[in-house]
Order: sequence, then structure tokens, then C-alpha cells
Amino acid sequence: MAELQLSNITKIYDKKIYGVKNISFNIQDKEFAVLVGPSGCGKTTILRLIAGLEQVTDGEIFIDGQCVNGVSPKDRDIAMVFQNYALYPHMSVYDNMAFGLRMRNYPKREIQAKVIETAEILGIKDLLQRKPRQLSGGQRQRVAVGRAIVRQPKIFLFDEPLSNLDAKLRVQMRVEIARLHKRFKTTVVYVTHDQIEAMTLGEKILILSEGEIQQVATPTDLYRYPHNKFVAGFIGSPPMNFIKGLIRKENQSIQFSNADVQLNLGEIFERFINREVIIGIRPADFSLKHGAEIKLLVDVIEPMGNEVYVYGRLGKIMLSARIPEDLQLKSGDSLILKISPQKLYVFDAKTEETI
Repeated sequence: MAELQLSNITKIYDKKIYGVKNISFNIQDKEFAVLVGPSGCGKTTILRLIAGLEQVTDGEIFIDGQCVNGVSPKDRDIAMVFQNYALYPHMSVYDNMAFGLRMRNYPKREIQAKVIETAEILGIKDLLQRKPRQLSGGQRQRVAVGRAIVRQPKIFLFDEPLSNLDAKLRVQMRVEIARLHKRFKTTVVYVTHDQIEAMTLGEKILILSEGEIQQVATPTDLYRYPHNKFVAGFIGSPPMNFIKGLIRKENQSIQFSNADVQLNLGEIFERFINREVIIGIRPADFSLKHGAEIKLLVDVIEPMGNEVYVYGRLGKIMLSARIPEDLQLKSGDSLILKISPQKLYVFDAKTEETI
């Protein structure tokens, strides 16, 4: 397998439209890295630059310490799995999987052995003589993954491979991809806009916005220690609640307040006195027993089986909260939520950086 390094990579399209801006990161040998972010943030552009399908405007890409900027895609020893499968419709499953090996002049017997072994691993051995049109979406995706695996490349690139599948199949294929990574110990760069895929698959996650990296960290660190408001709001479902206001001291009490809310805070917020901030509250961090009080007017209730999410109004502010499943509520009810000051996230109101 291989180590991947991107150093100050910039991609500019016509009319000075930036695909990515000065991107730098390292992916270690055998590491599973996930690029995640909203549509148009530069995820797929980075993947195509690594594969050599597009040329960098500035910066360098290294595979195992060798700069590959001028190396053609076929010579980078990279396999890519696309969102739309990209199978040859006139070829059988077997021929689709064998195609890359034939182009590299592998012996016929070796090709057959590799294809059959990979098909057995993916559970598609019985489908080898079918054409892609005779397969379901999940089966086509397995063929696309199998075509990449048989080559045993240095790096696997996945471009939103599960986005065309239904919810149940996405979960199933997510588990399969994680299992394959453990089995083959490959270096993987995986692109998705789905934060659940990112959090469950990635050993390292790179969050992007508008062509720039916002944070690189493990799933746990991203959730607990976001660098800024964008990362905090992107990771977590439902997303974090944000309330803008002023922290001040009144009658020996430190308070956060705006036109809609007033929260009594502890001494740990003394260093933020007279500072305009944005506080963040994860829906799962609300309590019914201890902490500063927030009175929510319930608007929408979402039962999820073992838990319930409520969405409501605090003045003009919309908030979401997780509550126990046995709490009986209906639209229009008032709900007293409590939040421990220790569980609040604080962001600078101007820069939106975590403070």
C-alpha cells in the first residue's frame, strides 16, 4: 500500500473559480481517511487530482514520497470507485472485473483466480456471467468495488459510492467496506457528504468547506473538540443548536443573554464577560433535571423508537432537543429544558472560531 501527501494543492478553473485552495494533508499507509463536507466544497475535486483525472494548478501530490504531478492516471497505481458505478454495460460481471488486469497483461489463469477470489469475498460469485443491467444497485456497487480490489492498487479512492443506494443497503455496504479495509489493510480515501458514513468509516476525517480544510481529526475529536462553528454544526445529528448573545456579569452572576433567552452560567465563563459570542448546544446534551433553564414551545415531535427529538421555538430561535421516549408531549406544549454550563460550546461571534 502507500502513504499519500498533498502539499499546498490549489485547483483553479476558468475565470478564477477555485476548486480547492491551498490544501495540505497526509494520509498514512493503510489509513482510512474520509473527505466530508457539503456539495461543492471540493471533495471530489481532490479525489480527481489524486487520481490524475485533473491537473493541479499549484502544489504537489506525493505517493510513497514520489511526486506524481506529471504521472498519468494509469501509472499512479490507484483504483477509483465512482458514484454511478461506471461499469461497461456490454460486458459481463466477470469481464468488468477482469478488464483492468487484462489491460496490464496479467496471465489468463491469474486473472481468473483473482476475479473468482474477489467475487467470493463480495458474495457475487453467482453473478459473474450477468450483465450490469441484470443487477440491482447493491450488486452493481459490489462489482465496482470488486473491479478495484482485484488490481490490488496502492490506494483506493471512493467517490460517494453509496449515495445511489437505499438506506438499508447503505448500512450493509458501509459495513462491507469497513470489513474489506480490515481484511486487505489498504490505504483508502473516501468521499461522502454523509456525516454518518464519515464518522463510522473514517480513522481520520477531513472536513471541507468552500475548497478549504476546516479540521482534520479522529471522529471522536471532531465531535468533542470542533475548531469552529461550521465543524460543530456539520458533525452531529440533529445538528448543534446555536444562539448568539452577550456574556455579562449582573448581581455577581455571570449570564448569557439576548432578546429571547437568559442563561445563568458558572465562573468558568468569567473570562468571556462583555464579549459577544455564539453558544452551541448539542440536542443530546439537554437535560430535564439539572442546569440553566430554557423554555421551549414545542412545534414538531419526531419519535425514533428508543428516543424522541423535539423541535421548538425559543422566541425567534429554533431549537432541537433529545428527550426520553416516555415523555408525553404534543405540538403547542411548553417544555422546560436544562443545560449544564460545562456542556456548552462557545464560539467567537465574529470569527466563529471556538474559544
